Amino acid sequence: TVLASGLLGAIAITGASIPAAAQTWPQRPVKFIVPFGPGAGADIGARVLAEKLQGKWGQPVVIENRPGGDSVVAITTFLNANDDHTFLFAPAGNFTVHPFIYGKLSYDPHKIVPIARVSNTILAVAVNADAPFKTIKEFTEAAKMAPGKFNTAMVQGITEFTFWGYEHSEGLKIIQVPYRDINLAAVDLGQDRIQIAMLSYAMLQSQVQAGRIRVILVSNATRAPVAPDVPTAREAGFPSLEVDGLVGLFGITSIPNDLKEKIAADVKAVAADGVIAERLKATGQVINVGGPKEFADAIEAQRAKIAATVKAIDFKPER
Repeated sequence: TVLASGLLGAIAITGASIPAAAQTWPQRPVKFIVPFGPGAGADIGARVLAEKLQGKWGQPVVIENRPGGDSVVAITTFLNANDDHTFLFAPAGNFTVHPFIYGKLSYDPHKIVPIARVSNTILAVAVNADAPFKTIKEFTEAAKMAPGKFNTAMVQGITEFTFWGYEHSEGLKIIQVPYRDINLAAVDLGQDRIQIAMLSYAMLQSQVQAGRIRVILVSNATRAPVAPDVPTAREAGFPSLEVDGLVGLFGITSIPNDLKEKIAADVKAVAADGVIAERLKATGQVINVGGPKEFADAIEAQRAKIAATVKAIDFKPER
């Protein structure tokens, strides 16, 4: 059993009336724990949302940055709080993969439940601007002709599994270069040290603007406002590369369903004026608010896709 299956079981849709407990929440400051340092896309999203929500809730919303440990530090801090005023604000893909990559987890994924999807991180595949291949189809054909010739880099987590699934489905052998700081991969791509990369659009943007790299597809289900002319993976004919970066709020299992619905409704309400969407655009994200069930369903679909890739490539936990 893995994360999303437990998440789904913990969710139910409530009626239109909101019980008194949810109406009087919050009674004290609210905390969002973020698994990245200040300035990261998720951190900026959390801060913009917090600023709006504290006006609506009449209580401070505090951001606590707990980077490191592949998000485990933040998750452990969040779970140890065991509090209906403390939430994890994070990309789901960071820890949806944990049950697949760790032989033994230091936390129980079933104790984390999705409350509100806030945004989608734009993920993209890019090549060097001077590369002979201008599309993913052309790169795939070149890679088939030269197994082991090309190097790649991907953001850890769900992005890796998505790219591995593409490699397997196309019968490719591409060498993955490990990075301590994945932000350097875009620079290396611009200098042709690696030939293809699957990263967040935010990581690629400066090299795109400098004319050193070309984005050949976005992995999201819909085209990205920051790159409207770039096809999606499905439009390009490679649905194996489709993945949405799901970012949102998570809570503990004991939070009542009516409170989850209230929080999700409040997130939707404060996002309606477009201010959050505009701020997120600069970080390579698109606003995409969804309630607890919608968020959980999206996570489950990703978990199932990862599970299929794990089985197909016979992936074994290495940690």
